[in-house]
Amino acid sequence: MSPDQLRQSLRELSGDRDCTIAFSDVFPAGGGVLNNALLEIRNAMLIPDEPDHMVKVTDGKHIYVIDADRVVWVRIALKQPVK
Repeated sequence: MSPDQLRQSLRELSGDRDCTIAFSDVFPAGGGVLNNALLEIRNAMLIPDEPDHMVKVTDGKHIYVIDADRVVWVRIALKQPVK
């Protein structure tokens, strides 16, 4: 996935939805390789494109820089559950 494709996918994040992003080939600090690792962000908001063109998401407390090349899938919560 390119950074532009990921940014397009995350454009609905405006601080009122939770987001989970799965990454492939993550290398934990203790060594080895994880097939998939998950990043869960509550009340996620996409940070508009900046001069560095990195994909960034915030929860209002932290900024997460996302490596678009390693993203396997993205789950975005609905604003309201479907009945």
